[in-house]
Amino acid sequence: MANHPNHHNSTIDPNSGFCSQTKIYHSLRPTAPLPPLTTPLSITDYLFPHLNSSPPPPTTTAAAAALIDATTRRRISFPDFARRIQTLTSSLQNRLHLSKGDTAFILSPNSLHIPILHFSLISLGVVVSPSNPSSTKPEISRQIHLSKPVIAFATSETAAKIPSLRYGTVLLDSPEFESLMTRPTSGDNNNKQRVTVNQSDTATILYSSGTTGRVKGVELTHRNWISVMAGVLAARELRSSPAVTLCTVPFFHVYGMGLFMRELAMGHSVVVSTGPRFDLTAVMRAIEEFRVTHVAVAPPIAVAMTKGNVMDGYDLRSLEVVACGGASLQRSVIVKFKERFPNLQFAQAYGLTESTGRVFATVGLKECGVVGATGKLLSNSEAKIVDPDTGIALPPMMPGELWLRGSSIMKGYVGDAAATAEILGLDGWLRTGDLCYFDNEGFLFFLERIKELIKYKGYQVAPAELEYLLHSHPDVADVAVAPYPDEEVGQLPMAFIVRRNGSTIDEPQIMDFVAKQVAPYKRIRRVMFVDMIPKNAPGKVLRKELIKLALSKATSKL
Repeated sequence: MANHPNHHNSTIDPNSGFCSQTKIYHSLRPTAPLPPLTTPLSITDYLFPHLNSSPPPPTTTAAAAALIDATTRRRISFPDFARRIQTLTSSLQNRLHLSKGDTAFILSPNSLHIPILHFSLISLGVVVSPSNPSSTKPEISRQIHLSKPVIAFATSETAAKIPSLRYGTVLLDSPEFESLMTRPTSGDNNNKQRVTVNQSDTATILYSSGTTGRVKGVELTHRNWISVMAGVLAARELRSSPAVTLCTVPFFHVYGMGLFMRELAMGHSVVVSTGPRFDLTAVMRAIEEFRVTHVAVAPPIAVAMTKGNVMDGYDLRSLEVVACGGASLQRSVIVKFKERFPNLQFAQAYGLTESTGRVFATVGLKECGVVGATGKLLSNSEAKIVDPDTGIALPPMMPGELWLRGSSIMKGYVGDAAATAEILGLDGWLRTGDLCYFDNEGFLFFLERIKELIKYKGYQVAPAELEYLLHSHPDVADVAVAPYPDEEVGQLPMAFIVRRNGSTIDEPQIMDFVAKQVAPYKRIRRVMFVDMIPKNAPGKVLRKELIKLALSKATSKL
């Protein structure tokens, strides 16, 4: 797909990237050359081309830590990081007998092991499929049904939730796993078969609610990830010393996975938040102790940073950039943040699991200064803004549904051709379901979700899943679940319940019924009892009407 860095084509606006002829928005970033599609290449080999030379060459960042555990302060240097990937790759082949095309299911909170494990599995052509460690047994069983793993990597806390698999479950917090990374068995390196991984092969299966309903497995190829990484490396700002990035976002999410891949590939240190509750105080402590320059947060931490005096008493002089992603932030929060931290860059991005993470990002001081913008289009991507009613593609300053096309767009939803066809056209355009517009400078502004997913603390919650559960309750005659706006967490899952005649079921009972069956982030946080659920002629729930009703009730109580 052509990128247009120099815009010799006179129909492409050099400010917005909009082509008046095709109605397509083009990236104005430097071109990010991609390797020929036919060249066999895994993401690991693309990002770390020297890993397979024996011994690995000395790196310029030898003194710097590749990974730092913010809780235990354990460090893994770049040479040790490279060695561990080499040894683990060989152990996975020779001791665990994994081979190209197998899938590994990963159920673990963030730890220093995860990047090493991911890069090792990926270099063998084993598909990496990580899940939220707070998922319940039924949720995990659905995910395993989709990705069909032969092995799982878990922790002593999460392992019990995983059914029996062909090669069992390896505990990441066990001496056995440590030895897989550090002790080559005799002849391991000699027996290491070179694996040919094609860029078109699946690299990861990540779980997403897609645009509707039940969880789906998003198949991303090595080419998808290489394309994103090439764009990041092309747009990066040159630094005199390596950055130190604190990652508070989960590695099982496309945001966290993309973050550790690109930071480590650029020779930057990644500080990993590993505690069960990594709150704002822990973030501040880590910034001060490890001289953090960049911190990646989900909206709740960004909101917390704008409040009270929590940050007083910490030395945050090393901090340059706070990057916020995973869900959209209210404009008022961004304004407050900039007032409180005028010298910090507040970087935002827009992306989906289905687009291998960020497709738009604010890069550098000037772009980060545009309040409310989620950034400019990255290399190797094209976009359209389409009127949801007429299907007509629109110019800048007009809102419509954002469509995306490019080499980072997913292969599809694993085992679900119908759901793939709903979101991904034959012409390669991915329909995001998000209402957005471009301004005349090529910045994207997100307005709201056309699709009904609730974004709670950056996690996706599908109303359909919670409605299905609540419909099974004998006291519920009808139900709708909708997003209730909340400054701290983005949106709260709120249930609107029509009680069965004679029922006296109350709010705590509804909340408890759902809480027992779903991961914590999917819990119902508010309940309102109504006489009827408003629906349009075809029977579609009018969720906006319900939210208006809830907000008017909340206002009348003040």
